[in-house]
Amino acid sequence: MDSQTAVGTKAASEPSTAGRLKPDSLGVLGILFFVLSAQAPLTAIAGAVPIAVGIGNGAGTPAAYLLAGVVILLFSVGFVAMGRHVVDAGAFYTYIGKGLGRPTGSGSAGVALFAYCAIQAAMYGLYGATVSGLVEHYTGTHVAWWVWTLLTMVIVQILGASGIEMGARILTAFVLAEFSILIVFALVTFFKGGGPEGLGFSASFSASAALQGAPGVALMFAVASMFGFEATAIYGEEAREPRRTVPRATYLSVGVVTGFFVFTSWMLISAHGASRATDEAGKALGSGDATSFVFAPIAAQFGGWVNDVLPVLLATSLFAGILAFHNSANRYLFALGRERLLPHGLTVLNGRRSPWRAGVVQTVLAALLVLPFAVLGKDPVLTLFSWFSGVAVLAMMLLYFLTSVSVVAFFRRSRADTRPWNTVIAPVLGALGIAGGIWLIVENFTTLIGGDRTTAVWLQLTVPAVLVLGLVAARVTRGRAVRP
Repeated sequence: MDSQTAVGTKAASEPSTAGRLKPDSLGVLGILFFVLSAQAPLTAIAGAVPIAVGIGNGAGTPAAYLLAGVVILLFSVGFVAMGRHVVDAGAFYTYIGKGLGRPTGSGSAGVALFAYCAIQAAMYGLYGATVSGLVEHYTGTHVAWWVWTLLTMVIVQILGASGIEMGARILTAFVLAEFSILIVFALVTFFKGGGPEGLGFSASFSASAALQGAPGVALMFAVASMFGFEATAIYGEEAREPRRTVPRATYLSVGVVTGFFVFTSWMLISAHGASRATDEAGKALGSGDATSFVFAPIAAQFGGWVNDVLPVLLATSLFAGILAFHNSANRYLFALGRERLLPHGLTVLNGRRSPWRAGVVQTVLAALLVLPFAVLGKDPVLTLFSWFSGVAVLAMMLLYFLTSVSVVAFFRRSRADTRPWNTVIAPVLGALGIAGGIWLIVENFTTLIGGDRTTAVWLQLTVPAVLVLGLVAARVTRGRAVRP
């Protein structure tokens, strides 16, 4: 090996603080799979649909998913317009800061980081309980849920530091596995003409069906299920031709996710029968195993082996989501370190141009969120998963709203894009829809977390508290930022 080669090899393996993530690493499909992984489709279907059907608007649940998709699509128009002019791993922080000023952007950065860490911690709780149950079922050995959770944190840290391409490959495999079985079930049910009462289109999509029962609860869970699509912008620095790739990935993500949830929930209701779906979902919830509402019709369609495969796919679905949110959170930490809102050491990159130090900090934060529940002996599903997922959804909805307002303010001031639909009409409509969603979440927060009213209030207060802390941090660090 000559001296120049040796020098080049050494440079490639040493940490870097160049301040830029590895470019040209992800295409449209790579980003899409990160988004789909964050949404953990099987987890969302098996966890949210039974609740939305059982205590929401019953057979009209698919209409709630459709409406949620329309709101998210309206938001995406302005989000994409901003993304053509701003490419940064900080995404929400950068977008909101450009339109509403650095202090508000800094406050939103804290909220975004809090949201991603909270949803990841929530998924760790459900993941640990799921894996513990699987191991006990197949081996007869009981190992506490938090042991599997801590072990997985180490694995996620290693994979996160291995580079964005490695994460994309692993997530692609997991997402394809869980997507495939759900889509095949939905397609088979559709082409067979539905369940005992047919396809039941009007029972799920008519105005009366959409408004029956408690549509607000169903819409709340529908919006929560789409959490994570905004990650398309976080990977802008690592995307190929980001000003083309990110918009395409965003619209494709929203379209695929909306279509998937609408179609799959419709076929699940059809498989049970529209008139019986609400009762069947209620029985599943009452039994303590809500997943049976989803797993039973799939097993009836394909055979009993599904009951062995789906719990495993649920675990891999959660793992994929955990890894995706780890990557999102450490890129936020990286971006905040680059902006000097957090210690600049967070910008250190390893030889694969991955923010490994930010990843370590993110893993420590995850452990700090999870361990108190383990030490206190709390149920990981009824407390850790329920509480933190509710908080994360509320925090992310606040970020969506602030981003929509910021888009309008940014383009009115800069005139960088003068298209009314993209820069005013769609963002305003999206903001109104999101504001309605926030109201529904606050009104139904006790249901969302499965807790009592006092706990719900305290959890809700954490979101504005984090926003205020971010505003204070912006004031304290004024003058340190390397960019406006």
